[in-house]
Amino acid sequence: MIATAESLLAQLAAFGVEARTTRHPAVFTVAESQSLRGQLPGGHAKNLFLKPKAGPFLLAVLEEDRQVSVNALGRAVGLGRVSFGSAEELRAQLGVEPGSVTPFGLVNAAPGAVRVVFDRQLMETFEWVNFHPLTNTATTTLRPADLLRFLASLGHQPELLDLASLAPPAS
Repeated sequence: MIATAESLLAQLAAFGVEARTTRHPAVFTVAESQSLRGQLPGGHAKNLFLKPKAGPFLLAVLEEDRQVSVNALGRAVGLGRVSFGSAEELRAQLGVEPGSVTPFGLVNAAPGAVRVVFDRQLMETFEWVNFHPLTNTATTTLRPADLLRFLASLGHQPELLDLASLAPPAS
């Protein structure tokens, strides 16, 4: 059964995670998110759902302003060339719609089906981080360590990666 925002928030609370959720109009891009977020403290992310030629899908969680070459990211994690997963694959794996990609989607993924890599700077710089709780009409704020602990409790093994070196060449 696919988790809902409400069931996810209940799971976080039951796990002892301090989280605050702010409702807002739907946002589909980082720019839209920046214009509507108001005073949400902490780090904000963009999430890339990627498909390698073989193996599990890859969810890359990057600091919102981070510019990376998708294929450099694929190579950095040992996958080679990657492409964006389709909307159908996103729904099947994470149970979310395009525009709502979030590490919280891992509540719907079987352990090992989606590899998750976090931007080390995002997770180590900010006291609080912000992600959609399975819907792009809300943002949930929590501590990075709590998110990593929660995902591990679901059978996922979050990885931290230094992504600063993966910026695409200047044009």
